[in-house]
Amino acid sequence: MFVRSCLASCLALAACGGSSPAGDTTSTGGGSSGVASSGGAASSGGSTAVASGSSSGAADSTGASGPCGSSPQSLAECVEAQRYADDLALVTGERTPGSAHSQAVQDLCADRLTALGYEVDRFEYATGVDIIGRRAGTSMPEQIVMVGAHYDHIAGCAGADDNGTGVAATLEVARVLASIELPRTIVVACWDEEEAGLRGSTAFAEQAVVQGLDVVGYVNFEMIGYRTEAPDSQQIPTGLDLAFPNAYAQVEADGFRGNFIALIANAGAVPLASDFAAQAEFDDLRTVLIDPPAGTETSDLFADLRRSDHAAFWDAGYAALLVTDTAEFRNPHYHCSGGPDEIADLDRDFAVAITRASVAAAAIAAGL
Repeated sequence: MFVRSCLASCLALAACGGSSPAGDTTSTGGGSSGVASSGGAASSGGSTAVASGSSSGAADSTGASGPCGSSPQSLAECVEAQRYADDLALVTGERTPGSAHSQAVQDLCADRLTALGYEVDRFEYATGVDIIGRRAGTSMPEQIVMVGAHYDHIAGCAGADDNGTGVAATLEVARVLASIELPRTIVVACWDEEEAGLRGSTAFAEQAVVQGLDVVGYVNFEMIGYRTEAPDSQQIPTGLDLAFPNAYAQVEADGFRGNFIALIANAGAVPLASDFAAQAEFDDLRTVLIDPPAGTETSDLFADLRRSDHAAFWDAGYAALLVTDTAEFRNPHYHCSGGPDEIADLDRDFAVAITRASVAAAAIAAGL
């Protein structure tokens, strides 16, 4: 997660073949239709390719119902804790842009998505490279559901929680969703240079608008591995208690324990958050939803809600959901400021439960 001061060509094939109540909500259970209308990013004509880039593979969709079944619940249950842990170990390590380990993680994303049958593109922009994987939808391929996380980090810090946990979740969600055909197109992203100011996701989102891509929902993972039951371990950004009193009351009632996952959604992404929370109940995973009133998500008043790659999609008018353990408002090792950001300090069960809920929410958003 970056600090604030206060498609590639393979997507071209996708073009061929709502709003919700504003305000914070502390209970998001129950089913929903999955995705609201994207509302922004009107088409500007021309090619639907976001940008040129070197493609690294393609494959057709897999069978209608693979080994993970064909329901959101069965797909969620297909998430494997050991696979998640193995990927987290692979990603963790200093990975400033341009470093050897940054390149290794970039290649891991590209190679893994290719092996899973995604069309993969290295989306090159002025200063970095995003990895974008795509599986075409069966009946609504022009509508796109995305999941992603940034793979870069700062110098001198291993970045296990920030954002190794998010990359591992992204790859595991990609694996499970590759097991089934879905009506809408799935796009998986590993973003570069989030720590430098959301550069990679912003480059992609801006081009998506230019090309008129219909991104109906994006799930962004940003630090999802730190949980604690210690009282008063959860801090609240200044002013959010007044802006979102119900969410604040929920955290306060539990003694300000940092034992929940925060779901930060603009109006169009509230259905995604609702479906996530419904699945989370199977794992007794606590959720707190913060949904800025429609039109305010781009305001600097909510700068602390905009500190990851989902904000690039908010700015582009797309529905986007941030899934986060709240970074330095809970984790004392954020950016290694209070000690090393290491795997040993993380809660794997917490991160795996979050990954399961994300699989179900993304599958519903994709039309399952």
